[in-house]
Parts: sequence; C-alpha cells; structure tokens
Amino acid sequence: MSRTELPKKLEAEIRQRVFDEKEFLKITQVSRRGGGTFKISLRPIVIKGERRFQGEMVENGHTQVKNFSCKAAENGLAEILSQTGSRDLHLITASGDLHIRVTKKGKILESRSAEMSRAVEDKPAHDRVKKQPLTSFDSSSLLRVLGIASADGKIKASKRGKYDQVNEFLRVIEAVTADKPEKTLNIVDCGCGKAYLTFATWFYMTRVHEFDVQICGIDRRADVIESAQRMAADLDVSEQVTFIHGDIESSEPAFNADMMMSLHACDTATDEALARGMEWKCRYLLCSPCCQHELHKGLKASNEMKAVLRHGILRERLADLLTDTLRAQILRILGFRVNIIEFVSSEATSRNIMIKAEFCVKCGQNGAISDYLELRDYWKVTPWLESRMSALIDKYLKNFE
Repeated sequence: MSRTELPKKLEAEIRQRVFDEKEFLKITQVSRRGGGTFKISLRPIVIKGERRFQGEMVENGHTQVKNFSCKAAENGLAEILSQTGSRDLHLITASGDLHIRVTKKGKILESRSAEMSRAVEDKPAHDRVKKQPLTSFDSSSLLRVLGIASADGKIKASKRGKYDQVNEFLRVIEAVTADKPEKTLNIVDCGCGKAYLTFATWFYMTRVHEFDVQICGIDRRADVIESAQRMAADLDVSEQVTFIHGDIESSEPAFNADMMMSLHACDTATDEALARGMEWKCRYLLCSPCCQHELHKGLKASNEMKAVLRHGILRERLADLLTDTLRAQILRILGFRVNIIEFVSSEATSRNIMIKAEFCVKCGQNGAISDYLELRDYWKVTPWLESRMSALIDKYLKNFE
C-alpha cells in the first residue's frame, strides 16, 4: 500500500456507508494540486422517483455537475478513493461523520463524530418543496455555475435582483403550465443573454414538476452564447439545453416550440420575439420588455396631450405604456388571451411588467380590432409589431375599416 492510499478496510467501510446505508448524505474530498485545490463531492438525489447520485467538481473556482446512475456512481467513488497526495475526505451520514486527512508526508489521520440521529428525507435534494422556486430543489450547484451564488452557496449581493426576477418568472411559467395535459415543454428563450432564466427554467420544470423539457436560447452576442454552451456542458445538460448564435428573426430551434419567453429584450427585439413566437405557433408567450424607444420617437397627439409630451421622462413612460398596450391588442386580434402583470417587485427591477399571452381565442374579434384602431389612430402611430405581422393582421384591420 502506498503511504497516501487509504487502508482497504477503510475504503470498504466508505463504500458500504455510501451505497448501502439509507442514512448516507454526502461525501466530499478536497485535494491540493499545483498550488490550487480540487474539490469533488457525491450525494444521493431522487429524480422522477429514481434514486441517483450527483457529482460536483470544483477546480480553481470552476464548477462542473453530473448526475450518475448507481453503477456509474460506484465508479466515481472508486476514482475519488484512488486519488493520492495530501487531501481531506469528509463522509456525512445521518448516524455520524467520518473525517480522514492525508498529510503531505503521507500520514493518515482519522476522526469520527459521536453517534448522531439526523433526519433523512425520503426524497432528498431535487424533490424538496420550499417557498421559492429556486429553493424547491437543491439548486446550489446550478447557482454556482451561473455565478449567481458564491462558492459557499450564498446569493451574491450584485445578483440578488436577477435572482428575484428569475424566481418570479418561474412562478409564472409554473402557473401557465399547471393545466397542460402533456408533461412535455419545448421552450425558446429569445435574447437569452447570460442564460440565467434558460437554465433555471429547465432545472425547475424537470426537477420539481417532472416535465420533459427542451429549451433553446437565442442571442446575437457570440461571447454570451459560448459562455452558455460551456455552462450547459458543466451542468451536463448540453443535449436538452441548447443555444443558437444569431438574430431572433433568422434563428430556428430544432423542435416545435410550445412556449416563447423573453426577459428584457431591448426595444423592437421584444416585438421580434413576440412575432417569432406567433410564427412558431407557440401556445404560450411570456415576455418582459425592456427599453422601448421605437414608439417614443414618433409620438404625436392632439393639443390636449402636448403638455405630457413636452417632458422627456413623461414622454418615455407614456411611450412604454402605449407600446405594451398596443402589443397586447395586436396579440388579442391574433387569437391570444392576454394579461399584463407586474411579475416582480420594482425593487428587483424597474422593468417589472410582463406580457402573458395564451393562444386560445378566436382571431379577428371586432372588439379587439376596434380598441386597437382607436388607440393607434389617436396617437397617430404605426407600431413596429403591426408592420412586422402585417401578413397576418392586415386582413382583419382592412376588413374592419
């Protein structure tokens, strides 16, 4: 036996406690490599009623996660135990802890806790239900990979607003899909950016609600797409969570989409996202707009409204309200039931409006057309989305006029 190898009897005990005891909670090993540290852990999880194991590897601040079958986990544990050099191994079970330290000189120090009686959940980790969507399963690895949480698992102060936004967006997704008869969901995230929402949606809907989810993020920035693809590999979800580098208007997912979502796509990118969602025949459109400059430039009104338009901040806010109202009316004309909601506190973001639409009503209803034309013509504007969707909407507007 090498001076840094564990005794065979001790290895056998660890294997037995990891795989044969229901009370096993987690095993972690930290080793020193070339001036840095390498941390690897293994813990039991339950996904769709099946007992599995999750491995997490952290090296120089870079986190990778992978889920294993029981057989693959046995091989993974063998690799952990076969490592040499100075290291610390910590085995945690409900009945007690085992700590092993191997020094630089190869000395093996073993210590054991007093007997314990920790509670063990029947469905650990992924099946716990708590108040927040991202705390209703063990999202610690996910949040670390995304950079929302620090190495110790705490939400970074600079990411608190984004964390809250994602949680509230997930609540909306949960609500709109609550009555969906099929447990499948194909989603396109338009203007996905750093893909916080993309990954959070996949993990939440698969781990908590047991949907089969395919999700594709689209963004025109090559650097964020490359980063998102690396994170998908680190989280071991590259086949289910994919990304396209390109413009929303020219990109095509590899599946038929049920849902289009967009969080803070700027200006007419929001309109393009809504347009593509309709062209993809999505049942659900969930869109939180960002800046809306296009209508702001062309606003005109009768004399009684000139006092409002004189002030830049009031003109901007009015343009925001009108843009989203006109978007909602266009969606109603084209067969969507629409709600505009405040989906998150203004403390998380001032851009806290969401357009929530479901394709489920008759297209071209007179009331929706009349309301739209009266509002559009009063302000003497042609919304960008109307021009974009002219092939579908013109027949309804012209027939009504």
